[in-house]
Amino acid sequence: MSQHSAHIEWQKAPNEMFIDGRYNRVHQWRFDGGFSMPASPSPMIVLPPFSNPDFVDPEEAFIASLASCHMLFFLHFAANQGIVIEGYTDNPVGELAKNDEGKLCITSVTLKPEVILAEQSIAHKKSLVELHHQAHEACFLARSVNFEINITLNE
Repeated sequence: MSQHSAHIEWQKAPNEMFIDGRYNRVHQWRFDGGFSMPASPSPMIVLPPFSNPDFVDPEEAFIASLASCHMLFFLHFAANQGIVIEGYTDNPVGELAKNDEGKLCITSVTLKPEVILAEQSIAHKKSLVELHHQAHEACFLARSVNFEINITLNE
């Protein structure tokens, strides 16, 4: 099918011991299109100054990826049905908790999509629930995880 890659780079600062655990974990993500961005562990897991809350963390990126995949399939299915979407926002939330083995992992994600329909598509408002269901079933990222993804619609 296809392969997807990224480049992750971290460098120890010259004045850091490293083995004492007191080292900065900020690093760089680079993607195939040339886009680069700073990343950091979540400040809820690694406290500043060894993390930077201004940068994206892996947990946020993971949750955003799930929401983005869902949205892209949703828009695709809406367009195929002739339903014009003017806007789409989501504020997904992921829960990091211990699993049955006592290990931290993402245990659930709740998507909270809000869709703005074009005036000519208002009659299709009831179709949105089905479109979200189709998008969830089609999203290959959602099929790649072993936890529940909930979709909360703002009616």
